[in-house]
Amino acid sequence: MSFVKITKNEKNKRFREKVMELAGDNIQICYQCGECSGGCPEASAMDLLPNQVLHKIQLGNEGVLDANTFWICSSCLVCSARCPKGIDIAKVMEALREISLRSKKTYVELEALTKKELEELPQIALISSFKKQTS
Repeated sequence: MSFVKITKNEKNKRFREKVMELAGDNIQICYQCGECSGGCPEASAMDLLPNQVLHKIQLGNEGVLDANTFWICSSCLVCSARCPKGIDIAKVMEALREISLRSKKTYVELEALTKKELEELPQIALISSFKKQTS
């Protein structure tokens, strides 16, 4: 079992606040019930479940940006509809995509993909790539 050291450093706080600002929601009220993850149709393809992503953000862990979860999220809003605290989790995933794109990390290079890879790639990854290349 691994333990997470909770710190109150400024970097963690800034990351958490940036996500909440972009999402327009207070994710601090999430109490990890798992309703979002239980209803997510894409959960089996994610390396972190939506509630785990929220928990990492609550801790200010920027390592969440290395996960594939927010790229796989189809923004179907099932998680947001099921959340008993009313958190718009789909907006949180979009906020993480925005932060990732703003940091100039490249995840999709269309020219390098085969036709089969293009067919399997989540559409949101293509949209995000397009936004990055045109903004």
